[in-house]
Amino acid sequence: METLTVYTYANCDTCRKAVKWLQAQKIAYQEKPIRETPPKPTELRMMLAAYDGELRRLFNTSGKDYRELQLGEKLPTMKPAEALALLADNGNLVKRPFLIGPKVALVGFAEPAWRAALLA
Repeated sequence: METLTVYTYANCDTCRKAVKWLQAQKIAYQEKPIRETPPKPTELRMMLAAYDGELRRLFNTSGKDYRELQLGEKLPTMKPAEALALLADNGNLVKRPFLIGPKVALVGFAEPAWRAALLA
């Protein structure tokens, strides 16, 4: 099985549900704290490609940092490299859970999507 990394935040209910689901499916993964160790630029580029270049999908749009930086207004005209650099430097900005592996890239937890990607 491929090596999966799931970036999570301890106080995130959705992250806990995702990890619980991975455990129930007996899927091996490595868990990393997203705030302390944000995804690497290569992982962010993989995720961006998986979401057809939709930068907004990678951002935690309901987070305080997103609002304080006024990214809702800035993101539409931001260059992808600039947006990915922001994400790589600030794990609070990254939508979570963030699951990445050689053949899978998922943000947020929607059980049907995770089931299709990981158990198909």
